Amino acid sequence: MTVEDLIRTIPKAELHMHIEGSLEPEMMFSIAQRNGVALRYRSVDELVLAYDFTDLESFLSIYYYGASVLREEQDFYDMTHDYLHHAAADGVRHAEIFFDPQTHTRRGVPFATVIEGIDGALKDVGRELGISTKLILCFLRHLSAEEAMKTLEEALPFRDRIVAVGLDSSEVGNPPSKFASVFARARSEGLLTVAHAGEEGPPSYIREALDLLGVSRIDHGVRCLEDPALVAELVSRRVPLTVCPLSNVKLRVFRSMKEHNVRELLRRGVRVTINSDDPAYFGGYVVDNFLAVHRALVLTEDEVRQLARNSFEASFLSEDEKKRLSTDHRL
Repeated sequence: MTVEDLIRTIPKAELHMHIEGSLEPEMMFSIAQRNGVALRYRSVDELVLAYDFTDLESFLSIYYYGASVLREEQDFYDMTHDYLHHAAADGVRHAEIFFDPQTHTRRGVPFATVIEGIDGALKDVGRELGISTKLILCFLRHLSAEEAMKTLEEALPFRDRIVAVGLDSSEVGNPPSKFASVFARARSEGLLTVAHAGEEGPPSYIREALDLLGVSRIDHGVRCLEDPALVAELVSRRVPLTVCPLSNVKLRVFRSMKEHNVRELLRRGVRVTINSDDPAYFGGYVVDNFLAVHRALVLTEDEVRQLARNSFEASFLSEDEKKRLSTDHRL
């Protein structure tokens, strides 16, 4: 078996995937037509040409525009259904999925509509495909902490369906410290915490996420190498990084995949995982990300297996579930 064959077949967990970022262009057009939403793009091809991002902000403008077609529970169900089939084809056996309720509630879509659609597909399709799932609510960091707290209050009646809260959207100028009180409230309600940090923002944002938000893992975190003491801390505390290589290159965090530091992080003992972030916009799902890294940096079989093990070990599965998956799949 070649390394590429191993990448395609080895069981994996995906821990950093925004469900709204899995909205494929064809489905965007289909849902827009169903809901009577007029898009400014005349065709799928014209839309895809707009996926020429220069940074995170240029991506987010298209991301939020695409999400605007989502109006009804069936829309969220169909989008989630589509992602799970992609994930299953890539050997994903467990997925921890981000959703951005504020993207929708600010447009007048009820919180319940969003979560019922997503959760319905997770239960129906996850069972059908044999994928276990957990749901993570992300706050939009470019909005206020007060708005995040309001969203948390809206979410609490559904907390049996949510394992954690996270922090995403525009990183620069919106440090984790801005949301310390919201995350403290979430932890008091029994929710775990994660946060995007150290993608475009500085390594100090990673420290804030660890020290002020009490996060269990860091989403992205690739700029940690600028701070050797921080890297040492991540290694000693076994804090996972949910790295998204295609996203990092597409958003110009790295100029090319050959310059990506994911292999260096792995070799330094950081608990790195590979994920797809927003696969409909960045050129592929989790196997595509593994393959892109391997083709640029030449991963060994042992490194691929380590990345797969890391994905389960860094998940919010119970210790018994982690052991079972590792044993069943000989990771």
